[in-house]
Amino acid sequence: MDDGFDIEVTDLKAMLDAGDPVTVLDVRTPMENDIARIEGAVLLPMQELPSRLAELPKDRLIVAHCHHGGRSARAVAFLRSQGFDNTRNLAGGIDAWSAEIDPSIPQY
Repeated sequence: MDDGFDIEVTDLKAMLDAGDPVTVLDVRTPMENDIARIEGAVLLPMQELPSRLAELPKDRLIVAHCHHGGRSARAVAFLRSQGFDNTRNLAGGIDAWSAEIDPSIPQY
């Protein structure tokens, strides 16, 4: 069921492959980003979100991700509360991306 909050990794991959305007937002720590990353994702650690909102586009879809989806779900709720209505959470996070889309990305 699509609740308008989560997006599946396969749907995000299709959007990226099609060249759709989407910002992939990594809300993990720099250390986690060093271990595994989705190519083209913008690293903006969750604790920095409130002070760096101006860096994010309001005119395109933002898909936030973390390791498994918990932190990014909280980040999406926060972003939506700040007027970023076109924001989704990557279900399963980078762990699901590695398992289903790109097995070359290390799982941790």
